[in-house]
Amino acid sequence: MKQNSLVLYRKKNLKWTQKKLPPLERDEILVKTIAGAISIGAELPQYMESDKTELSPHYPKETGYESYGEIVEVGSDVKTLKIGDRVVSFFGHKDYGIIKEQKAIPVPKDIHYSIALLTILSCDSAKGVFKINPKETDKVLVTGAGTMGLLTVHFLKEYMNVHQVDMLEPNPSREPFAKLLGVSNVFRNISECPIDFYDYGFECSSYAEAFNSLQKSLHKDAEICILSDGNKDKFELQPEFYEKELKIVGSGDGWDYKKHSEWYFENIKQTGSHLNRIFEYKIGKQKLIECFEDLSKGKINPIKVLVEYI
Repeated sequence: MKQNSLVLYRKKNLKWTQKKLPPLERDEILVKTIAGAISIGAELPQYMESDKTELSPHYPKETGYESYGEIVEVGSDVKTLKIGDRVVSFFGHKDYGIIKEQKAIPVPKDIHYSIALLTILSCDSAKGVFKINPKETDKVLVTGAGTMGLLTVHFLKEYMNVHQVDMLEPNPSREPFAKLLGVSNVFRNISECPIDFYDYGFECSSYAEAFNSLQKSLHKDAEICILSDGNKDKFELQPEFYEKELKIVGSGDGWDYKKHSEWYFENIKQTGSHLNRIFEYKIGKQKLIECFEDLSKGKINPIKVLVEYI
């Protein structure tokens, strides 16, 4: 079995490479990719060599993050999964992936792959929400109506039942979707955000200006959770941080992807969520290199890109 992988060799230089896959270990599964995604906030800075968290990048670099596919082979010790099952995992822009049984997230067959792919970042956002643990009556401000911001809103509304969730997002085209997910107010300009008003803030934009606005908008002793990668701008503490004695927590990977997916898939079934609208652009795998080029030139500006392998 041969595997085709999309590899970044240097700035803006992507190539498909092929290698022969090794035999499965006893606790591994082989997944044939059906769909994947471009996580623009994380992948585009790497492609353009502008990632603030990686000043001296090393090449070659594998690409991609979320992958959805069908199991076509299982190791001898695999007990919880079988050939034909659908799973989500983390092997990126590849047509086949070998993963450990415990790393695969099972997906019900009645869940569309566009929804299934989002369970990973939904779990990442949920971990940050759990760290802050807002009450239903708390007032929350989220910066950035990208994938992380919208999934954070979804979890705040659907799981935590927070009544007032507002959002700072300068792109007017993203306001209707934010409102559909339950956002009360969408502010396009920082000047529109209330001062000393919110109990909690979630930074999901990766922009310093938005992070600065959060510090102004929170009241004394409030708390900020940083969910963005921070790979676009350098974040700095403002005078308000010290004057109000604010707190900041960081949050990385999800709390428990399998457990979260059980809630997430059930919630989708019950509510008929529109979350798959996060994928504003769809391509076939053969268009991946071209799509990265178009993204870097600003020809397209979707929230997220769905990549189909079928």
